[in-house]
Amino acid sequence: MSINNLTSLVHLVDDEFVIRDSLTLLLESVGQMVRSFESAEAFLNGYDPAQPGCLLLDVRMPLMTGYELQDELLNRDINIPIIFISGHGYTDIPDSTKALKGDAVDFLEKPFDNKTLLERINEAIKKDSVFRETLTKKRRNTRAATV
Repeated sequence: MSINNLTSLVHLVDDEFVIRDSLTLLLESVGQMVRSFESAEAFLNGYDPAQPGCLLLDVRMPLMTGYELQDELLNRDINIPIIFISGHGYTDIPDSTKALKGDAVDFLEKPFDNKTLLERINEAIKKDSVFRETLTKKRRNTRAATV
């Protein structure tokens, strides 16, 4: 999917190399562009908010968890659709509920069905596209109103 000539990108954040590698291969096999990061900090340092896409985010990571990254993105007023992935499932119900209320697209437990994952990623990218188009229209209307 392309928005303003930028191709959508799946940002993958997981501290386990094997997970990053296998998910990258899966996503690239269906023609999806992927950029992977080993930590939330690396993602924050390399993320460009102008890049359309979504975030595939592990819950449990050292230093900064996926939930903490979601909070940081909200604090920075960065709106990127998030799909949480976890090998621990809904063991921490309050946090996973908070994540979904924080506008996460879904919460998938490892190992997950690849078809379901790909469907959720497509939904997240569409959600990002709609958000960006709405924001662009609002900016145009605001500029037109001030002229």
